[in-house]
Amino acid sequence: MAFLKRLGFFIFGLSIGLIFLTVFLKKKSEETGSEFCYFPNCRALKDIRSKDISYSDAINQLIQEKQLDSTDIDNFLQNGDVNFKRSQTKTTPCKTYIIEGTLREKEAVLTVKNCAKKATIERIDPQ
Repeated sequence: MAFLKRLGFFIFGLSIGLIFLTVFLKKKSEETGSEFCYFPNCRALKDIRSKDISYSDAINQLIQEKQLDSTDIDNFLQNGDVNFKRSQTKTTPCKTYIIEGTLREKEAVLTVKNCAKKATIERIDPQ
């Protein structure tokens, strides 16, 4: 059998296998509610979301004044971009993450202190 014919069969079988694997893993992730995130941004945000979240006094005041809502913070923790250059990821016992995102269609920066068992939302700064 010629090399090109064998290569064609291999690529055809590989593509069928990849399609099957994609459909299978997508169905599994929908059933279990798990998500596959391997990039540093996704892993940092998932780690923060998995912990008990508390708010600093400044954030509590903004929530009471109705300038900020918990859904706004959830949006940051789902769709935000962690700025690792400005974040302090090597400190112990708590790491400080700077998360950039949008707040009511305006750019803003959220500061989160991520400890072993809980994450504290420190402050939010408009850009």
